[in-house]
Amino acid sequence: MNSKYEISTKENREFLKASCEELLNFGHRFPSPNGGSYYLGDDGTPWKDRNRETWITCRMAHVYSLGLMLGHEGSEELADAALKGLKGELHDEKNGGWYAGVTPEGDIVPNKQCYAHAFVILAASSALTAGRPGAKELLEEALAVYDRHFWNEEEGLACDTWNTEFTVLDDYRGLNANMHTVEAFLAVADVLSDEKYRQRAGGIIEHVIKWFSENSFRIPEHFTKDWKEDLECNKEQPADQFKPYGATPGHGIEWARLISQWALSTYRTESSSILTGKYVEAAKALYNRAIKDAWNVDGAEGLVYTTDWEGNPVIHDRMHWTLAEAINTSSVLWQITNNRRYAEDYSKFMKYLDEKVLDHENGSWFHQLNEKNEVIGTVWPGKSDLYHAFQATWIPYGNAAVSIASDVKQKMEK
Repeated sequence: MNSKYEISTKENREFLKASCEELLNFGHRFPSPNGGSYYLGDDGTPWKDRNRETWITCRMAHVYSLGLMLGHEGSEELADAALKGLKGELHDEKNGGWYAGVTPEGDIVPNKQCYAHAFVILAASSALTAGRPGAKELLEEALAVYDRHFWNEEEGLACDTWNTEFTVLDDYRGLNANMHTVEAFLAVADVLSDEKYRQRAGGIIEHVIKWFSENSFRIPEHFTKDWKEDLECNKEQPADQFKPYGATPGHGIEWARLISQWALSTYRTESSSILTGKYVEAAKALYNRAIKDAWNVDGAEGLVYTTDWEGNPVIHDRMHWTLAEAINTSSVLWQITNNRRYAEDYSKFMKYLDEKVLDHENGSWFHQLNEKNEVIGTVWPGKSDLYHAFQATWIPYGNAAVSIASDVKQKMEK
């Protein structure tokens, strides 16, 4: 194997560093005049005929806050542009919270999404870590809105979607929003030194471990309002962008990393290492199941998007974010366990990234390939944002117990 792809080599570090800088350069044209993020096209040109989504704007605020701490030129202005959008055109002054987005004409996209609000928390916590003006106030408001409308303390889980006025709650409950809530809560716990949020993240994780342990380590994604599994959800529309039918191996891989991060940050002493081990074992089982179900299972390299509940591929397309999470989690499990299996997985994923997913001509990563590894755009046309790809350039050599913004800050201050 080329040392460029092997973890803990100088060549691999240089490869990731160069990839990080290239991604940050690629995204420079995202801000609209009012700050909301344009959806980026294949070469980084803004697609101005698409909605300016809150979740994409948050991801860009997060990424360029990290870019600022890493010393990338222009990051300060870009992070502040995204924050302007979150304080301005995407913010609902009347009802509170954040719209799902705004249309090209400036009209609001209805509904209030837990998914988007979790990303507002992440963006604000990263911006606060980077010292951006107004980030503290944004984070305080985001947490207050989230507590008021999305977090259910009794259930220890978050609901999913309200109408724009926060008067009608949809019956759907989902794990995608809760997964990004865990990510956001772990970041807040680190930034504010408030363990309440780490405890909340742990509560969500306990639910998830129970669900996947009862389901052959495949995670149910969709639920009724009473948190009963809806395993047939979207069976007739299996490639839905945010609610695909069946198991999503990429989410299993991502949850494995978040469970590991939570356990390492919660049980820090030698006397509690047995508890850390319990959760790491769960993370390993979840990761191993996802890789077995998804990697190279249909005659070509790559990770399939979804499977049925027996592990058979449903949507064979390869999404860039799934690969990014596979890179992240294999590196974290290697860091934690020192098991060569995870280092070997990482090398396979890095080789596949370089040969199939990196766009060496126009920059960034191809967001969707078919089962023949041909670029397509049926679910994810263009290259909407940088979040998953960017994080995959840092996490392999980061501190697995610390959220990414806090980790970047700590390392840059040394």
